[in-house]
Amino acid sequence: MSTPTAPDTSGPESAGSLSRAGDLFQLLRDGKARTRAELALTTGLARSTVASRIGALMLSGLVGPAGEASSSGGRPPSRFAFNPAARVVLAVDIGATHVNIAVTDLGGTVLAERRLSQDVADGPEAVLDRVLAEGTKLLSQAGRGRDGLAGIGIGLPGPVEHASGMPVKPPIMPGWDGFDVVRHLQRSLPVPVLVDNDVNIMALGEQTAYWPEDDNFLFIKVATGIGAGIISSGQLQRGANGTAGDLGHVRVPRGDDVLCRCGNYGCLEALASGPAVAHTLTLQGLMADNGSDVLRLVAEGSLPAIQALRQAGRDLGDVLATVVNLLNPSTIVIGGSLGQAGEHLMAGVREVVYRRSLPLATTHLRIGLSMAGDQAAILGASQMVTQYVLSPAVVEATLQATG
Repeated sequence: MSTPTAPDTSGPESAGSLSRAGDLFQLLRDGKARTRAELALTTGLARSTVASRIGALMLSGLVGPAGEASSSGGRPPSRFAFNPAARVVLAVDIGATHVNIAVTDLGGTVLAERRLSQDVADGPEAVLDRVLAEGTKLLSQAGRGRDGLAGIGIGLPGPVEHASGMPVKPPIMPGWDGFDVVRHLQRSLPVPVLVDNDVNIMALGEQTAYWPEDDNFLFIKVATGIGAGIISSGQLQRGANGTAGDLGHVRVPRGDDVLCRCGNYGCLEALASGPAVAHTLTLQGLMADNGSDVLRLVAEGSLPAIQALRQAGRDLGDVLATVVNLLNPSTIVIGGSLGQAGEHLMAGVREVVYRRSLPLATTHLRIGLSMAGDQAAILGASQMVTQYVLSPAVVEATLQATG
């Protein structure tokens, strides 16, 4: 059982496009309660048609009763609304050394969650089998069985071909290249499985939860690696082969003599990632092996650590200034482990971006820290699945399959 690329989830615009229950359902996804008469007035459909569509959606559980409207005489009309508790999603964030798993409802509310230590280098079978085992336990903990599972969303710390869900030459994931993640999981849980790069789902989770009005949005993850999730005109941009947003290997002018693990010189990741900043501090005689040590030194008030982090922000700003001129986002959010250092990294980013970008591009530009924090990937994995399973075509297919 393969998972197709998610269809268009844009809302219907006319009565002609509302001929199916799956289309009518899109009007109810905002959670606002409506009566049959209100839906008929909005869509131009006959009340009998609306009643039939609502009946099918209620049988599926996707729509439920939501009280009664005011009566102008006679029996008050019933209201109906989207029921996010109808199904659940298994949302999974796989990192270099961790696996976070959560069960959410269709509205993105986390019902149960578990955070585990797990090395992605252990290989796909070991990691995914643990995801299946722990995910099944979480479904029970949330009081939901496998029958109520709408789908599984997974973020991986490397390039992913989204259409197939297969990792593509991921640098820190030995044994994962070309592995069929979807098929492996569907052997045990035969539901839709969608897989993407971790930064893409972090962008989706952050934007959906905290910046829903921002259709041109960048999420920058600064941790062991550096990457960007790009949302342009309201759509997540993956590029031709799923590698859009790989900022970590863009050249920074001051890094001509700094060798990156990719084999090139001057990459942003070799200068501004957690390990890179730690290495800079080690050369200055401080004890720092990784990004966590950098954060510790900053919290202790170490001036060299603060200065190194500020410089990392400037290096990131060098790259982002070009991105701002090219894509003209309205909001840039910095996340990842080094993003926890807050204003020290941010100050360097702002210093360069506002100086180097075109004035028109920065007139209304906001640069801030992630509000979702370490839940951004979980929220995004959940949202990736709900956008698919609640799309008009998939809702319609689901209704037809259940009669």
